[in-house]
Amino acid sequence: MKLSIIFGTRPEIIKMAPVIRECEKQDLDYFILHTGQHYSYNLDKIFFEELELPEAKYNLDVGSGTHAEETGKMLIDIEKVLKEEKPNVVLVEGDTNTVLAGALAASGETGN
Repeated sequence: MKLSIIFGTRPEIIKMAPVIRECEKQDLDYFILHTGQHYSYNLDKIFFEELELPEAKYNLDVGSGTHAEETGKMLIDIEKVLKEEKPNVVLVEGDTNTVLAGALAASGETGN
């Protein structure tokens, strides 16, 4: 089984950190996709370092824009990654544009 963990904001990084650590502990096949919704690399880097998390395999660097612009860019790019990686499970958490885009992309791409 392959897992995708999608996040894009610092609160999502914090909340997904225990899930990532458990994936590491159980030696699961997973990857991290960071949309870059909170687009300060330096701030994100601190969270990854302090929480001792591996780097994201994918960083979409979406940056800022309107809700429609951000969500649209994320949806397109997340879908491309999920088509390539073909995870069986996609994990998202929260109420952000990243979570909306990740959930929509996953609803059509997981395990296909």
